[in-house]
Amino acid sequence: MTAEALHISKFLELSNGELIIDVRAPIEFAKGHITNAINIPLFENSERAEIGTLYKQQGKEVAVTRGLEIVSPKLVVFVNQVKELSKNKKVFVYCFRGGMRSNSFAWLMNTSGLNAYILEGGYKKYRNYVLDYFKLEKKLIVLGGMTGSGKTDILKQLKLQSFQIIDLEKLANHKGSAFGTINEPKQNPQQIFENNLFNELSTLNNNLPIIIEDESLTIGYNKIPIGLWHQMKKAPIIKLDIPFDLRVNKLVSDYTTTDIEALKTCVLKIQQNLGTQNTKLCLNYLDENNLTEVARLTLLYYDKSYTFTYNKKTEQKITIVKLNTMDLTENTNKIKEVIQSIF
Repeated sequence: MTAEALHISKFLELSNGELIIDVRAPIEFAKGHITNAINIPLFENSERAEIGTLYKQQGKEVAVTRGLEIVSPKLVVFVNQVKELSKNKKVFVYCFRGGMRSNSFAWLMNTSGLNAYILEGGYKKYRNYVLDYFKLEKKLIVLGGMTGSGKTDILKQLKLQSFQIIDLEKLANHKGSAFGTINEPKQNPQQIFENNLFNELSTLNNNLPIIIEDESLTIGYNKIPIGLWHQMKKAPIIKLDIPFDLRVNKLVSDYTTTDIEALKTCVLKIQQNLGTQNTKLCLNYLDENNLTEVARLTLLYYDKSYTFTYNKKTEQKITIVKLNTMDLTENTNKIKEVIQSIF
């Protein structure tokens, strides 16, 4: 039974909440895959390499024959595994180009009584679709403010109140500074970051405001897709203006339970910018568990860098919101008023 090949938009629509299977080798899956897909590889990494070598050296027929020899003992395992995982006998399958691997796997699933669909054009088509999606016009509002302003906390509160938000730092597993890896999981490869970002954005209404935190082009090792980045550079900015001492207290609160050695490692990352004397002071203060003075010294560096960056934002409308408290409810309410005034 030949499986129906679905256009990427139809594939994503129908597969939402269903079992999506990536039949590529684990090494391919690890670099990037459709969000929420699972990997049931037709060939393991070494097997894929072997078949690729045969194809180049001895031709397609020899490679296909060897592929059948490798896959045949696995067929029952594949069927049992998928039947156990599928909720309603539906399964959505893809490989790299929508060719032999996905068609063969889907045929096996249909033959065993399941309803399998394949992605027309495979993962390659999906990636092109994702990158093009970032270019679609969106009504972005950028939430900015110096380090320690509580931007991420406000974003989360806005989401709880039904505002559309994108938390780039959460998606990147990084807080966007030299201290960004602290208390965060390992960052994903760039393709997975982009695919997860697409997955979040595609659930939002592009005709309504989308609030996104102000970030550099790179967040740790991940890079904001260029189509979205260009829009962020033109979007109106709501800039939080919160007193220095309140931001110091916020940072101390955020990092109180952090391992001191981890903080030292992060301080050393910016020693060239802090200067030799300030770096030594920070390290000494950390030995004394004096996080307040460490926060003060590092904020002076980040504030200077932030001000330099903002002075170059001449094409964007910037609305400054002065806040004299770190009270989350009060600050969120003020930001809501500004958002509503912009749109």
